[in-house]
Amino acid sequence: MKGSDVVISHVSKTFGKFEVLKDVSLSIKKGEFFSLLGPSGCGKTTLLRIIAGFELPDSGEVTIEGINVLPLPPNKRFVNTVFQNYALFPHLSIFENVAFSLRLKKTPESELKDKVYKYLKLVELTEHAHKKPGMLSGGQKQRVAIARALINEPSVLLLDEPLSALDAKLRQQMLIELDAIHDKIGITFIYVTHDQQEALSVSDRIAVMNHGEVLQIGTPHEIYESPRTKFVAKFIGETNLFAGVVKASEPYTNGTRLLTIDVENLGLTKVTCDQDYTVGTKVTYTIRPEKIVISTTEPGMPASGKHINVVQGTVDEPIYSGFSTKYFVKLTSSLTFKVIKQHANYSDEGPAIKWQDKVWLSWSADDGYIVGESHD
Repeated sequence: MKGSDVVISHVSKTFGKFEVLKDVSLSIKKGEFFSLLGPSGCGKTTLLRIIAGFELPDSGEVTIEGINVLPLPPNKRFVNTVFQNYALFPHLSIFENVAFSLRLKKTPESELKDKVYKYLKLVELTEHAHKKPGMLSGGQKQRVAIARALINEPSVLLLDEPLSALDAKLRQQMLIELDAIHDKIGITFIYVTHDQQEALSVSDRIAVMNHGEVLQIGTPHEIYESPRTKFVAKFIGETNLFAGVVKASEPYTNGTRLLTIDVENLGLTKVTCDQDYTVGTKVTYTIRPEKIVISTTEPGMPASGKHINVVQGTVDEPIYSGFSTKYFVKLTSSLTFKVIKQHANYSDEGPAIKWQDKVWLSWSADDGYIVGESHD
């Protein structure tokens, strides 16, 4: 495995009276595609700049492959950064942009040429070598920036919102290409983004940040399916969030518990949980819209014996988007559910369920989740 381990230990940083990073600690594995995800101002770019050497923390330590790099200047840290604005030299050809750092090192011409074309081939820009940046598309410019960063053969590549300047379709294409480049070269990627779909698509693991703190670290599946805080549940994808009170707790399967919680305006709801809560504990309950089945007929209880929650409501707003329809279903005057129905077959020609239809919503107790509190 190429690349280096990166360990951030108790890093804090303030700008004036604003505390940008609050005692941040995390470990990034060698060769991992690791994303720092969070809204603007959460501290993710500052953390990246500290790793790169463009900022110094007020306290804490950053080690790369076991070496404390804080005393080292950026060019001695074996890291390179790809910025969102490309930072290409407009007067130089694509070849010379990629070759720039090698020329500073006085690399012999034959070796320089071989390496430049190696990395231009990696990003599929060989035939554009003699063009100027102004002749390329945004996605091509970003690939040039990636090749220029990789030609120094860093053990860690830092990517600061590298796709944010691209349109949505091109961003998706570049994301696939970026993941393929990572698979080919195998070094450590640390990727900063505010786009949860980007992070879920390419990351081995994700650190979700808010207000200078790391709220949760996990695989995309863990972050999405098992959010630890209310903020993570809301920030990653869409969800339904409700306040409730634990009314009963009983053993379930594999060491888990089956809770009965009383949700205001919803009533008693079953949810499985990997920890016990005492009766009377206030909790926050979440259920993803795509986990909910919507039907115009009342569902029966499954033969499997699973615990199913069933409620009735009225379609307040259906939003058809081709591959799916999102329904806003009003249960009471103050309680609305978001439900997403996928259209998997041609027979799903459109939303059979219409505005103001009476509908039944059902979901398994296994699909809901209890989340903790956080600073929103």
